[in-house]
Amino acid sequence: MCNMTFEENSGENSSERMETVAKALEEVLSSALPQGCITVGVYEAAKSLNVDPDNVVLCLLATDEEEDVALQIHFTLIQAFCCENDINILRVSNMRRLAEILGGVKPGGEPLDLHCVLVTNPQSSQWKDPALSKVNRFCRDSRCLDQWVPVINLPDR
Repeated sequence: MCNMTFEENSGENSSERMETVAKALEEVLSSALPQGCITVGVYEAAKSLNVDPDNVVLCLLATDEEEDVALQIHFTLIQAFCCENDINILRVSNMRRLAEILGGVKPGGEPLDLHCVLVTNPQSSQWKDPALSKVNRFCRDSRCLDQWVPVINLPDR
């Protein structure tokens, strides 16, 4: 169900709304990370989606300046799988900021593959986070406007 006001549909508050959603996304990632509810990497995400798609609450596809055809094919397949399984998807620009939020490197010093990031429910319970609700509502509202994979720019700090 789409419950958007005329102002939201016309884009009058769009930059303010995008900033609010970007902040909410940062909150989601920051709170999910210490709980072990983040999966990073295209291949790791694909494995996780295959094993337990019902546990995934959000999928982020991060883009950088490079045009990698293989990566775009992976993105298309992941997007199709997420749409089929009612998983909210966001495209995130500013991979540098995403790396800052998530730590950016593996324990061995190797950089993380941040092109695909999944946020999952903690094993203990269903996650009730107001920031996650805000992001999910944005995704739902975007779908009502036929924007199936909305783009969020994470602002620099």
